[in-house]
Amino acid sequence: MKPRYSAPQTAHGKQARENRHVQAVEKSVPALDEDELMAIVAQHPVPFVLILDCVQDPHNLGAILRTADAAGVHCVVAPKDKAVGITETVRRVSVGAADHVPFAQVTNLARTMEKLKAAGVWLVGTSDHVKSKSIYELDLKGPLALVMGAEEKGMRRLTEENCDFLASIPMAGKVECLNVSVATGVCLFEAVRQRRITP
Repeated sequence: MKPRYSAPQTAHGKQARENRHVQAVEKSVPALDEDELMAIVAQHPVPFVLILDCVQDPHNLGAILRTADAAGVHCVVAPKDKAVGITETVRRVSVGAADHVPFAQVTNLARTMEKLKAAGVWLVGTSDHVKSKSIYELDLKGPLALVMGAEEKGMRRLTEENCDFLASIPMAGKVECLNVSVATGVCLFEAVRQRRITP
């Protein structure tokens, strides 16, 4: 009896190779919610939070989680919509950090940012589109949430408006901006340097 499914055949009767460029849709692991995020913030006298506004590439999220783990970030926050969650690709790229860094996905990112501010957390967003101080000129030592924008477009307008301060990374070359995972690493470890936390 023949199997129910056979691999696609070419015109010459040979089996076609699997297309490695087509990625299957991966299921996300359930994330923490807004209440759980705020509970984590309340546990730390000087919270250190990372907010990602609509990062969609699982490779970027995986690299960011790996860096967040190394920097001692207490929680990473992302919106539920238009953003990647914790998938197998994210876990693989993060080299296990996705299993250790608390990751929250919230329905309304602007509302969550307001709650963080009410809890005494300062929000520092990164932006290439407005005149802002260098990340190296800002005080990143207190209760802090660093806000990173999405690939290509950066932060959404409402997210940017909810930041207390906007910062930029000085760029000396012809390229206007860094990849979001690289930019996140630069900003996180400037905060680590200022806060004198040994990762």
